[in-house]
Amino acid sequence: MEFCHQHNLVEPETAGRKRNFGIRVTLPAADMMRKFLGDDWERLHWYATEEERDAAFEQMQTRHGYYRNTDTPTQILEKTSR
Repeated sequence: MEFCHQHNLVEPETAGRKRNFGIRVTLPAADMMRKFLGDDWERLHWYATEEERDAAFEQMQTRHGYYRNTDTPTQILEKTSR
């Protein structure tokens, strides 16, 4: 498979690995973004090991520098596995 952008969520070197550990991202019921994304929107990120998933989970919980001081992210993160 060709990867044309470096920012893709799957690195070419690890594209074929089995991924059983995940993070489900959803929005709270009152979140205004549901108006645009829909009530059933979710995003799943999959990882090969529990350690990779847990490290990504911690990083996703951190408030990153792109938010304005007045912004408060409301995403719900949930660890999952298959």
